[in-house]
Amino acid sequence: MTGSDVGRIVVLDVIGLQPKHVTDDLAPNLAELLGNVSALRPPFPALTVPAQTTLATGLSPDEHGDVASGEYDRQADKVAFWERDRDDRDRIWETARDAGLTTGAFFFQHLIGSDADVAVTPSPIEDENNNLIEMNCWTNPDGFYDDLREEYGHFPLHNYWGPAAGKSSSEWILNAAIEGIEQVDPDLLWIYIPHLDYAGLRHGPGEKLRSAVEEIDTLVGDFLDTLQADDRWDETVVNVVSEYGFHGVDTPVFPNRVLRENDLLAITEGSEGGEEVNFQDSDAFAMVDHQIAHVYTSGSVTDVQENLEVIDGIEEVLDKEGKVEYGIDHPNAGDLVLVAEPDAWFQYYWWHDRADAPSYATDMDIHAKPGFDPCELFFGEEGLASLDPTKVGGSHGRVDEAAFGIYGVGGPAAPNSSFDEVVDAREVTPTIIELLGITDRVTNSFECASLLE
Repeated sequence: MTGSDVGRIVVLDVIGLQPKHVTDDLAPNLAELLGNVSALRPPFPALTVPAQTTLATGLSPDEHGDVASGEYDRQADKVAFWERDRDDRDRIWETARDAGLTTGAFFFQHLIGSDADVAVTPSPIEDENNNLIEMNCWTNPDGFYDDLREEYGHFPLHNYWGPAAGKSSSEWILNAAIEGIEQVDPDLLWIYIPHLDYAGLRHGPGEKLRSAVEEIDTLVGDFLDTLQADDRWDETVVNVVSEYGFHGVDTPVFPNRVLRENDLLAITEGSEGGEEVNFQDSDAFAMVDHQIAHVYTSGSVTDVQENLEVIDGIEEVLDKEGKVEYGIDHPNAGDLVLVAEPDAWFQYYWWHDRADAPSYATDMDIHAKPGFDPCELFFGEEGLASLDPTKVGGSHGRVDEAAFGIYGVGGPAAPNSSFDEVVDAREVTPTIIELLGITDRVTNSFECASLLE
């Protein structure tokens, strides 16, 4: 089977899915579609934005620069999570479009500004305090969200993240993808399906995650039924990928508390009460993201490293040489990078007394918090988000076998060849490029070859 036999590629990005989940009893629709599957080794760190960008570009974080799901701007002394637009990224749907194909991308991070023929990503209208005024999505073409809202209602943002996060957001996304197929019929369509993330972060990789696999398999089955009924099914290959798997965790770690106790982190009074970080006057600050933390310093890196290496729950503190070894030596990365032990994860808190918490700590405010906060998945006693990190049962970011995702292909135009037991995430994009038959029209440099070679 060669790329000339393939007319359409659909990529289902089922976050948290692993080969052990694709069985006849747990996920019969995926099992019937895929047959043999491989484990997928994510890049380091195994976090949403780094993993997504690697999957969609074939490059490592030290090359593409997405080292976490947030960024610390050293010049502006500001942390921002989930706020980047397309910028200079050239993902596979932009690459394929430049090669003359029609493309689509649904709910992938940093889609705003993409020239994919059909694209959807949340873009709620908020006030200056990040309070929701009206739900909205950025789409290409411009009026596509109006069509989706008329057919399916507003995108259920509160079911996409937060205490009420659940399968209805994934259902809406898959319905939107069907509408995109009906209107544009893209040759390449990438769909991000978030549902397993909620169970994995809340409870870890146990039975509740397995129950969520059953739920998502039903939704995927409905989507495949629709796909099989159209006139391009015979030329379709469905790729199923997953960005990472989950570790069961019970140890929250607080590097910013340690930095503060050692007079390395400066604090100021928050504008709405509580304490906030004074980035400008701090000698060190940890931007946390699940099981990884980037530590940015303005003083002696050695002194900061010595204070962090003794913290229980930290497996490694990566210096310059360590970052090179782990493939994350990029200017966006911290001067030091912390890697948690398998049962640990990093929380951004710098305070001990609840009264000193910043005003946004108990809010659903993913943009204001200078670190990823999985406690937002739990209702709090004093606000919408919990302040109890012991509730968090799962995390990710480390790269070991427990963190491997999945890669598999199926559908009537799928190649007959089987892949290695473990596939590198950087191999996904060059494989799709070859399946689409556009290798000779693509000038991108990839770090790995196609799996079909």
